[in-house]
Amino acid sequence: MNGRVMESATGVAASAAGQLLGAATRLGSALRRAPKPLHPRGSVWQGEVVRVGTLLPTGVPWLDEPGRDSALVRVSAAIGLPHGWPDLQGVAIRLPDQQGADLLLGSTGAGRLSRFLLRPVRPSSRHLTSTLMPYRGPAGPILLAAVQTQPEEYVLLRAEGTGEWIGFAHLRLLHEIDEEPSYDPIRRPLPGLRNYSWVTRLRAPAYRVARRARGEAETPRVTR
Repeated sequence: MNGRVMESATGVAASAAGQLLGAATRLGSALRRAPKPLHPRGSVWQGEVVRVGTLLPTGVPWLDEPGRDSALVRVSAAIGLPHGWPDLQGVAIRLPDQQGADLLLGSTGAGRLSRFLLRPVRPSSRHLTSTLMPYRGPAGPILLAAVQTQPEEYVLLRAEGTGEWIGFAHLRLLHEIDEEPSYDPIRRPLPGLRNYSWVTRLRAPAYRVARRARGEAETPRVTR
């Protein structure tokens, strides 16, 4: 599958998922009147990312090169259903050492197509959380994901479009902290990765709803 066909297929599948996510955010804000329309309850952790590097480079230094980064991590469920019920599980990661970049992951399938579909799961089940929609990398679309291996440890993965998931880092939750950060991967993407314009168009309205619910002022979007 050539790059243009892959990008087109990725865009169609992710567009449908993104529209559902945006509608859910607006509905959640209207019903809850809470500071966080989605992922209302969660735990926040000081953590670290240990990158091991890769033999199959993507052209993105943070994915390709070994290193260590501090992280501010929020683990939560999107809808806030009773404990133990299937929900959309989420992992949000802020990387202060990488220009304050934000990475948001939600529970999806792991397959070539199911990775573009949200998947409610129980928090105790083994599942994958991914970016759902791809970033624009130097050589084409890139998705990022995490799989929990221990109660406070994850493996971080990356895939080029619908390709194989490849591990590139470990995320460790060091200790829980009393903070309530807000994350926005549209305004704060990872260095070396850009948001596709259609991703920005789909996701930006939902993030505006969330910012307004928190009473935050609009600030210019970061571009890299």
